[in-house]
Amino acid sequence: MDIFETNRETHKKTAPLAARMRPSDLDGWVGQKHIIGKNTLLYRAIKADRLASLVLYGPPGTGKTTLARIIANATKSVFTQINATSAGIKDIQKAISDAKAALELYAKRTILFIDEIHRFNKTQQDALLPFVEDGTLVLIGATTENPYFEVNKALVSRSMIFELFPLARGEILTLLKRALNDEVKGLGYLPIKASDDALDFLSDRANGDARAAFNALELAALTTEPGTNGQIMIDLEVASACIQKRTLFFDKNGDNHYDTISAFIKSMRGSDPDAALYYLARMIYAGEDPKFIARRIVICAAEDVGNADPHALLVAQAAAHAVEFIGLPEGRIPLAQAVIYIACAPKSNATNDAIVEAMRDVENIQIKSLPPYLRDPGFGNTLGHGEGYKYAHDYPGHYVRQQYLPDEVKDRIYYRPSENGVEKKIKESLDKVRTPRN
Repeated sequence: MDIFETNRETHKKTAPLAARMRPSDLDGWVGQKHIIGKNTLLYRAIKADRLASLVLYGPPGTGKTTLARIIANATKSVFTQINATSAGIKDIQKAISDAKAALELYAKRTILFIDEIHRFNKTQQDALLPFVEDGTLVLIGATTENPYFEVNKALVSRSMIFELFPLARGEILTLLKRALNDEVKGLGYLPIKASDDALDFLSDRANGDARAAFNALELAALTTEPGTNGQIMIDLEVASACIQKRTLFFDKNGDNHYDTISAFIKSMRGSDPDAALYYLARMIYAGEDPKFIARRIVICAAEDVGNADPHALLVAQAAAHAVEFIGLPEGRIPLAQAVIYIACAPKSNATNDAIVEAMRDVENIQIKSLPPYLRDPGFGNTLGHGEGYKYAHDYPGHYVRQQYLPDEVKDRIYYRPSENGVEKKIKESLDKVRTPRN
């Protein structure tokens, strides 16, 4: 064994536990049975070495890179890997050139694995397209972002998309036990024991991220002093210190960010304060900007509650001001107050529908002029502007029938109050004074 082989072996032993415990074949795979269980399409394709281009999409620690490594070990094709965070167009061109050579000289196709493929810009992704299309390359892309938004549409259309989900608690537990017992790649070479409570805690707090669970277990193993019997004991207290906070995948610019805020808004709109509070807590826990949350609450108050309860907008605005004034963590209280108020308030989207309809008419209908009696008479007016205007306060009930809309849209009704909350009273009042229109 030369010095280079020795160094490689040393690196394997000092690599993070998560890297060491990656299975080398499908027999060691845990989880994602919906795409890689026995007799699934992907399982059969890997076994038969008949892969087409594919994109693996899912949060960190769910097995995207591990699956690519298994494919690398199983295939007779040339397997090349690049990482989009550090690679550039020259790396892509070299991979394409090598793939052409392998095909021409050895009749071997090339599988190109691109980790974090969403990091490539449009030009870099476009460079791959002709060679994926003509079969020079079989592309495997891995991404934490929704490929339908972040990956070239032409590449997506030529690839199968496989979504990986956070691992189940039991699956994480299986992996941790495997690491504790494996004397070659895992921690089995140490005199170590972990309590069931500790392993259950780590499996739960990892939140489906195998890498986070492995990292916490390794930290616990390497920082815990052996007891008087020489054994390293990982109990619940030790485990709690190594993974104090639940791991959440929440990229503020990514797909999960939009999924969570979408669930948050839909829960308030759907009058479920408990669900809305959960998503609020999730965003705060993950470090979302409280001002962004406050803005969404204000929008929901206007769009989904509207005049069914006009106070909702005031509560939302007050919460936005409060969180800017006092910050977190105390700012979560006024945010929660606003969320609960809006979720429990009667709902109406009549205001939103009204302005959307009015904006559509402004865009599509040409108005020749406003009614002359509504126009500003100005100083020294000789054009008749303002003449014939009926001043509402001069009439009984402070109301008089009068056409206010331009002739081209004079029969339009934009605001249609609902029967909910305050809007029911608004509707009753409006029905009495509104000029009948077609």
